[in-house]
Amino acid sequence: MKKGAHETPALCNAFHSAIELIGRRWTGAIIFLLLKSRCRYATLRDAIPDITDRMLTERLQELEQEGIVERTVIPESPVRVEYSLTPKGRALASAVDAISDWAHKWSQPPPPMRRIRAHAGSAPDDVIRRMTSATGSTPSIAATLRPACQ
Repeated sequence: MKKGAHETPALCNAFHSAIELIGRRWTGAIIFLLLKSRCRYATLRDAIPDITDRMLTERLQELEQEGIVERTVIPESPVRVEYSLTPKGRALASAVDAISDWAHKWSQPPPPMRRIRAHAGSAPDDVIRRMTSATGSTPSIAATLRPACQ
């Protein structure tokens, strides 16, 4: 090699594959919320600003196929479906924490959070209460939704 010539760095294929999956739009938000608590579909949809039903369904299916998210059907009347992280998904916690720390240090403050999509005839606070009771989690899930990064 000539003096002063630089070798082109190589991209790790495993890293590239992982970052392409995790870096897809909405995926980080889904993982962030599922790190806090198992969630029903409507809880995820209501917590993620501007996500469409189609995109949420696609991302959840991708994450399930990759073994990151687990879909559990609870045979009640009506049937209840919950999403949670697998051990592989929970292993992303330190990466998500590092990104959150970086965002707090380097990102511009986000614009004011949009209103949560309310169900017919419901005020946003009622939706949060319903989401909390629907997930069966402690009220901390509601606290994580508004604002989510505190």
